[in-house]
Amino acid sequence: MSPQQRTILLVDDDHEIVESMRTILENRGYRILVARDGNSGLMVAERENPDLLILDMMMPKKSGFLVLEKLRSRPGGLIPTIMITGNEGSRHRAYAEMLGVRDYIRKPFAMEKLVRSIDKVLGVAPRTAGGFDDEV
Repeated sequence: MSPQQRTILLVDDDHEIVESMRTILENRGYRILVARDGNSGLMVAERENPDLLILDMMMPKKSGFLVLEKLRSRPGGLIPTIMITGNEGSRHRAYAEMLGVRDYIRKPFAMEKLVRSIDKVLGVAPRTAGGFDDEV
């Protein structure tokens, strides 16, 4: 399936990161939705049912973990999710994986790494050579 048919919800309170991701992903043909906190992210996710959720761990009003816990219990199950975070803790990564996160990317990150992860999660053929970077 091509990116033009996919919707990605970005949930992050960092304006610069969101705008960078939005620009790159819209240029690749994705439809981008944005929420700036966990509560808004949860509402948009439930209303729009995006193909992918890119979720920050630490946000105002509701953490990424609380958003994941709530979305797991919805009738359609968890939306495929990539968690991004500035947190270095391996316990957090383990909990995110237990909740069903498909990838866990630490900030700061190269946008190419995020794009490779999105392509892998959504099953989109990569545009350039190179595999998925599962950095620990």
